[in-house]
Amino acid sequence: MNLTLLHYSAPPVVGGVESVIEHHARLMTNNGHQVQVVAGRGEQFDMNIPFIHLPLVGSRHVDVIAAKQELDEGFVSDKFHALSAMIESQLREYTSKTDILIAHNVCSLNKNLALTNALFNLTSSPGFPRLILWHHDLAWTTPRYQNELHDGHPWELLKTAWKGVTQVTVSEMRQEELCELMGIDRSQVRVIPNGVDVQKFFKLEKQTRDFVKRLDLYQASPLLLLPVRITPRKNIELALRVLATLRAHFPSACLVVTGPLGPHNPANIEYFDRLKALRADLGISNAVHFLAELTDEYIPDPVIADFYKLSDALLLPSFEEGFGIPILEAGFSGIPIFCSDIPPLKKLGGEFANYFSPDENPETVARMITGHLSTSTVFRLRADVRSQYTWERVYTMMVAPLLKV
Repeated sequence: MNLTLLHYSAPPVVGGVESVIEHHARLMTNNGHQVQVVAGRGEQFDMNIPFIHLPLVGSRHVDVIAAKQELDEGFVSDKFHALSAMIESQLREYTSKTDILIAHNVCSLNKNLALTNALFNLTSSPGFPRLILWHHDLAWTTPRYQNELHDGHPWELLKTAWKGVTQVTVSEMRQEELCELMGIDRSQVRVIPNGVDVQKFFKLEKQTRDFVKRLDLYQASPLLLLPVRITPRKNIELALRVLATLRAHFPSACLVVTGPLGPHNPANIEYFDRLKALRADLGISNAVHFLAELTDEYIPDPVIADFYKLSDALLLPSFEEGFGIPILEAGFSGIPIFCSDIPPLKKLGGEFANYFSPDENPETVARMITGHLSTSTVFRLRADVRSQYTWERVYTMMVAPLLKV
């Protein structure tokens, strides 16, 4: 499908709407659509996404500014109509092969009413693409714009429900404002929130990104981290049993074991086989992830650090430790610690960790973790953001279905 995204400006211009357009364009392209971005300012930000520079579409062109100054005073001149006609001609040319045109904020704000008017005129043209109006802000409901708005045309275009278009707002609040402004039912306005780019936010390493995608870790809730080598003294079997019990309370709970097999004891191979058999017996083969099954290579420290950023808790059930660096790393990363009550870990974790015997009943440990996470507002918000507000999730659940309607 051929898609056109329209706004006053596009990346690398910095702004909230510009960021949304970049993410939408990349996601749409990655999902097989042909996408172009049309804006008054900006540059091509992706070699696979054409950028169409139409200065009159922007908000800073000298002719646009001159027209706005007149409009702010309530005066509609012949210059406005000439400017609108010119924009209309340009948009017609660059949208002639478009299936869907998505206009961000240009029919919500009065930054370039000549563009708004041109787009409105085009909606009645035969063969004009399906139009989606994506509202981030609304001039008519924002106090700072009120002195610039007047009765009649073209200002009324910003508060009129255009026939045959799809209305989208970025929040329930904007949806309520738009419905009241236009006198339409909420069922006529879709709410599609913005998202978070987890990879960029955490600056994840490429190898981390590959692991996350392959294991679908963004859907884990909670994600427990066990950053140890696969050797019997790490007591990994207890972690598996704890996870199996924990999933009765948190069905999406997962565990990542980052380390390779211990290098000095051939018995570690047999131990790993026992762990994989236990994982299968407990029915958690899709929830316990040994990175050693995915790579034979050494996993560098930056990738391990990434897993601390992504995880909700450290689970460290070791029988013995000489020191216990994961305690410090978890503390520095700000995630809760559940670990064995052995001297080295107790010394490092002090009053800030949650302790259990290495021989503890798995149900007891699972209850400890459940009690902590169930009352943690930090975890609950992290889980909600991860499950609902990553850009990939927003696109899959909301944007992609919108394009199919």
